Amino acid sequence: MGDHYQVIVDLDATGEEAERLARRAVAWLVSEGIVLPPPGPHVPGRPAEHPPGPHWHRVADGEPDRAPTDGLTVHTGRAGFTSGADLPGAARCPACGTATGLDDGFWERFCDALRTWKEAGAAAVACPGCAVAVPVQEWTWDEAPLALGALGLEFRNWPDLGARFRARTAAVLDGHRTAYVWGKL
Repeated sequence: MGDHYQVIVDLDATGEEAERLARRAVAWLVSEGIVLPPPGPHVPGRPAEHPPGPHWHRVADGEPDRAPTDGLTVHTGRAGFTSGADLPGAARCPACGTATGLDDGFWERFCDALRTWKEAGAAAVACPGCAVAVPVQEWTWDEAPLALGALGLEFRNWPDLGARFRARTAAVLDGHRTAYVWGKL
């Protein structure tokens, strides 16, 4: 069977904003009864775990198909959030819309840019189609979701997060662009 997860990734939060936005998002989720405060003290350097609250069902657009069996984990700090072991087959340039396969060295260019982005906060990859150097976090992916951000709200073993809930979460995150990434372990 396996565990599954869903992550709402803030694509616009800077490293400096991530902690503040995480606190705001968690305060909202707790006030709505969707999650509870952590059962124990927060350990610095480790993500806080929040058990499901009495109104966890508010994450679904309709009647949820199951109750959550795990909680919410809040990730801060630049990270890549993926659908799991699968790699995307192609990257799509947001400047021109060209989809480029991730073979023939193109994936290695992305990997180098991802490492630079994680360490420095900025990196770009030039599109083979239009030659525009596009920030690595702005590319989109086919098949296997991949999102880069400094804040991720990970719901493990929850019912499907509905579009309305994801939109409300984005509004709490200062209206930032968000990505929805899901996967199975």
